[in-house]
Amino acid sequence: MARGGQGLARVACVVRAGAAPLWWLGVFAAGIGVLVPGVTGRRIGVLAGAALFIVAAVTVAFRRRRRYAALARGAARAGKHDVLQDRAVTVRNWRRGHRWWLLLAFLAALGSSYAVPAAGGMLLAGTGAGLWLKAAWLGRRERAEETLLWVRVDWLARDGGRPAGKAVRAYRSTGIAAGDAAPGGSRRRTAALV
Repeated sequence: MARGGQGLARVACVVRAGAAPLWWLGVFAAGIGVLVPGVTGRRIGVLAGAALFIVAAVTVAFRRRRRYAALARGAARAGKHDVLQDRAVTVRNWRRGHRWWLLLAFLAALGSSYAVPAAGGMLLAGTGAGLWLKAAWLGRRERAEETLLWVRVDWLARDGGRPAGKAVRAYRSTGIAAGDAAPGGSRRRTAALV
């Protein structure tokens, strides 16, 4: 990062990084949890889990949207010496930094099945679904404004991987074609060669 450039990670990619592991760990924990009769019984456990899934998905999807919007409005244009981090690197860094939290959440979801079958796993899956919804919201915003949002990697590391945390003071922006991820943080689809 010569001449004052900064390492930048896509905001939507950071948000999306936890969605898949939370979703699949939640689905797996709920699947195992259904096999355990539990204290409350399977029916109550699944109904409670469905309610927790919806509450978690909505809460995570809408949490801190004002902060994201404020940072996006004040986004400065990225400089020519800024280094744009690949999507795969951003996702890998986030998952490595949170692997123990993911493992603990999975074990807690499994353990809760002895009291309320499947509920903990469905809560975990709802959190993953909420992150996907938030990334989709960011993607719609990026498409509408035709700018991609980036966050400095050092601020991200300082704030535990939260792209709208206290350490993050501003976003940077680029054109819609920058980087290797589409708006919303998904893999950019390349046109098939004919």
